[in-house]
Amino acid sequence: MQILPAIDIKNGRAVRLFKGDFAQETVVNASPIEQAEIFAAAGITYLHVVDLDGALDGKATSAPIIEEIVSKTGLKIEVGGGIRTIEQIADYLSKGVDRVIIGSMAVKNPEFVKIAITQFGADKIVVGIDAKKGLVATEGWLETSDVDFITLALEMEKIGVRLFVYTDVDRDGTLMGPNFEHYERLQAALTKAEVIASGGIAQFSDLTKLADIGVFGTIVGKAYYNGNVSLDELKGF
Repeated sequence: MQILPAIDIKNGRAVRLFKGDFAQETVVNASPIEQAEIFAAAGITYLHVVDLDGALDGKATSAPIIEEIVSKTGLKIEVGGGIRTIEQIADYLSKGVDRVIIGSMAVKNPEFVKIAITQFGADKIVVGIDAKKGLVATEGWLETSDVDFITLALEMEKIGVRLFVYTDVDRDGTLMGPNFEHYERLQAALTKAEVIASGGIAQFSDLTKLADIGVFGTIVGKAYYNGNVSLDELKGF
């Protein structure tokens, strides 16, 4: 199972949010680049980076910082937040980003996802599914659709998506533990695509249980920043 430490960027700083609430932020490092270098020095190989400002603005607001992380660390990075155009995806990939996450556009314009996969390949495109009580949330989690997370995942799988990041928004940043039931259901429903778990990781045993469920990877944010899970444990896993 792939472990992806998270760096969420807001106002140029690395932060953590509580349940996706932009008003409840904690700065974990004034420099996202410095934080990425800490992960690189510890032997971590892959990062999950979210442009929170971009998610609100609908554009790649933090792209210069993300490009600097890539150039200075050499780490593989998947990036989400504010991805609305094919040009944004092309620009990120040309700058060395390994995977780009499409979120809101997957709900609003499935054809956009199909075009992205055709142009860049399924290994470069991830669909991010963020849900509140099982219903997909969009626009930086500020809006909730009437689409069920399983329904969206199956629709996306049909058009060629092979990797999802699934987040239960109500667990994100809470240290309550992941929504294991949702991951079990998603794993059972999908036939070709893989799942990266995100949200609620509280302790090392959560990682073990997710590995047993069979997810492809797990994103770790607050559990690391709060000291519940160490870098050595993440690397060892």
